[in-house]
Amino acid sequence: MEVVILPDSKQIAALAADTVEALLRRRPDAVLGLGTGPSVRPLFDELTRRHVEDGLDFGQVTVFVPDEYLGLPAGHPESSRHSLARDFTGSVGISPANVRAPDGTAADIPAACRDYDEAIRAAGGVDLQILGVGTDGHLGFNEPGSSLASRTRIKSLVEQTRRDSARLFGGLSEVPQHVLTQGLGTILDARHVILLATGAQKAQTVRDLAEGPVTAICPASVLQLHRHATVLLDEAAASSLRLADYYRHSYEMKLPWQGL
Repeated sequence: MEVVILPDSKQIAALAADTVEALLRRRPDAVLGLGTGPSVRPLFDELTRRHVEDGLDFGQVTVFVPDEYLGLPAGHPESSRHSLARDFTGSVGISPANVRAPDGTAADIPAACRDYDEAIRAAGGVDLQILGVGTDGHLGFNEPGSSLASRTRIKSLVEQTRRDSARLFGGLSEVPQHVLTQGLGTILDARHVILLATGAQKAQTVRDLAEGPVTAICPASVLQLHRHATVLLDEAAASSLRLADYYRHSYEMKLPWQGL
C-alpha cells in the first residue's frame, strides 16, 4: 500500500486524474470501477474539465459501479447509477450501456449478484477502482464485520451509514435498509485501487486502515493485502498517522517513471 499525503482535495483530484488519464492514453477501452459520494466528486470535476478542455476521451470506457441500494429503480435520484451519471458519466460521453451496477430491483438477488461479478470477469476485470471510505471503515458498502474474501452480495446497512445518507433521501425513514455491494474480495481483484479520503473526521479511520491490523472491523484495511493500492489523503485525514513523515519522504523520493 502506498500512502500519499497532499495539501488539499484539489491536488488529490489532480493526481488521481493524472493516473486515470495515463491509463486511458495507454488503453482507451479501460475498465473503471467508480464509487460515488463527496470524496470522489473533486476527481470527477477534474476529469470532466480535462474532457471538455483537453479532449480526454471516455468514449470506449466501461464503468462498474460498486454498489446499489436494494429496491431503488435506476432512475431514482439517489440510486448509485443515477448519482454517477449526474456527477460524471453523463458529462464525459460514457454511454449508459457501458455503465453496469448491481441490479437492486432484480427478482432473484443472489443471481443478480453472480451476474454482476460475471460481467466484470467478461470485461477482463477492473483496471482501476476508485473508492472513498466511510468513517467506520466501510469500503463500498462492506460494513464492519464483512468477510475479507466476500463477493458481490446483499448487505444490511448499519444505522450510522443510514444516518449519513438521510439528508439525501429527505429523512432516515426513506433510506433503504439494504444494499448490493461488491465484496471485499471483488474489490481486491481490481488491478489498481485508489482510495480517496479527506477531512479530520476520517483521520482515525485512515490510521486504522493503513497502520492497524487487517481486520473485518475495519473493512478498508483489506487494502493492505492488495498488490497495488494507493491511498490519497489531505493533511487533515493524515493527521493521526504514525508514519506520516515517512510517507511524505517516500513520495518525494519516487523516481519519475514510477507513477502511482
